Amino acid sequence: MGGSNKNYTIIEYGGFSRGSKPPPAGYQPLPEGTFDALEDLILANNSEKETETEACELLSLSSKHGVKTITAKNYVGVVTMRDGTVVEILPKIYGGDVGVEETRRIFLAMLRALNDVSFKAFNFSSLRAERLTLFEVFISMFIAEVATLVKQGLKSWYIPVEANERFFKGKVNVARDIKDNFARRDRVFVEYDEWSLDRPENRLLKETLLFLCKQTGSSRNRQDIMRLLCVFDAVTPSADIEGDFSKCSVSRMMSHYEKALSWCRLFLRRNSFTAFAGSEIAVALLFPMEKVFESYVARKLRQAMPYDAELSTQDGRYSLFKTATGGKAFRLRPDIVLCSGEGVFVMDTKWKLLDVEATNYGIAQADMYQMYAYGKKYNAKKVILIYPQPDNYSGGIISFSSGDGVAAEIAFIDLMDPDGSLAALSERLRGRPHA
Repeated sequence: MGGSNKNYTIIEYGGFSRGSKPPPAGYQPLPEGTFDALEDLILANNSEKETETEACELLSLSSKHGVKTITAKNYVGVVTMRDGTVVEILPKIYGGDVGVEETRRIFLAMLRALNDVSFKAFNFSSLRAERLTLFEVFISMFIAEVATLVKQGLKSWYIPVEANERFFKGKVNVARDIKDNFARRDRVFVEYDEWSLDRPENRLLKETLLFLCKQTGSSRNRQDIMRLLCVFDAVTPSADIEGDFSKCSVSRMMSHYEKALSWCRLFLRRNSFTAFAGSEIAVALLFPMEKVFESYVARKLRQAMPYDAELSTQDGRYSLFKTATGGKAFRLRPDIVLCSGEGVFVMDTKWKLLDVEATNYGIAQADMYQMYAYGKKYNAKKVILIYPQPDNYSGGIISFSSGDGVAAEIAFIDLMDPDGSLAALSERLRGRPHA
């Protein structure tokens, strides 16, 4: 199946149209069956998780000139269908003519900032990942983790065995021996413990390898999977995925399994950052760009700041009000709070493209209300909204003053040169304009 897979790649805010009719401008046609499967994914998740998707919609459905369309927004990643079709959605990266391969490389670098063991320590450059779809990259990452485990040696354990044998081992089950072997003295019914690789962790690894062998469209990935499966010959595939996950050991002796098992959870539970449903969906590995961008900026900023600065994420120490009983109401939770000798700086990241020529640059008024509340509650020296850098930004600091003690600024992150952008922001926070 993998060799005949059809791959479709779009960039965030791009989209698909249904069927072979001429598509509207900016859309590419998708076979009706594949389109309908994506539509099913959208409808199932909007109805089942309405409160979660209200602020960060998965994909949007509409009709243009009588043609059904699906537009990618907020979530990026990969969706694979049960028929082998792969739909890849990449983030919109600004800063000149950025091709698909460069976009994929940047996105993979951003994923490393997520608080997910699967991505944190992986060396994407070793994969030549920009030439693979995201799905094949993820499969390659899992293969690499399993190969590392195999080199270290798969863990075995003792499993209880009850068998009617020709030899004596362990202890005799007298009742069963009398029942089964009354007329057969060449046999003895025994119970013993056998040292075996067939433990829950290894069953889950084998189940994932078998699943991905059917899904991959890369001959290299398939060959690597087949080699690994030979090592798991004595292991039975998992027949109870959730049961086996619940039996996985959390001891220090099994800590080196953690990364590989995190990938098993992604693939076998058919989910990624958030679980998605869909009858024709084999795997949906989709990530909210708001969360990816927030984690990426926090990680880069932590690296750029001096050692004596204290940075926290999703800080929840304050709320807007207290209840009559003294409890917290309307809790504030800024993305980043940085405390240093220069003062307190409160920052929120927004995965949104501003227009430096629009009124108030296109900044949402609700976001500024929120930043004002942060400034007051934290007694912040400065509050900063951080956005990806738009194409028409020509430099300079965008700043606002409330007139009653709240100073707000806008900062842009050039995803083609994030280190330079964060170094400049770090200098601004220390009161030294970056050259």
